[in-house]
Amino acid sequence: MDFIFSLIKAFAVGGTICLIAQILIDKTAMTPARILVLYVSLGVILTGIGLYEPLVSFAGCGATTPLLGFGYSLAKGVRKAVDERGLIGALTGGLTGTAAGIAAAAFFGYLFALIFRGHPKK
Repeated sequence: MDFIFSLIKAFAVGGTICLIAQILIDKTAMTPARILVLYVSLGVILTGIGLYEPLVSFAGCGATTPLLGFGYSLAKGVRKAVDERGLIGALTGGLTGTAAGIAAAAFFGYLFALIFRGHPKK
């Protein structure tokens, strides 16, 4: 029963984050690219001031999978690298913290580009 409750929490939080993005797309003049930047930046800011970690503890993957979670991973990687290496960690920690996600995006993007053919919009 605990597992089911964890799934419900993750779905509710992740779904709410996506719902807010969809409302921004539908009701404002913001482009998806601007919303992406807003969400990643907001994830970094909320992590920096200590508000995102409790949400991650509560919702798990529901909070770490969306774009806010990418900002969270960036900030967490920077914080860890600064603690270990000092100021140079501010430049390297974000990439270290998100390397698996970036590598997976590049790999699967390339793989799907080989498998599928894009069509221009008419």
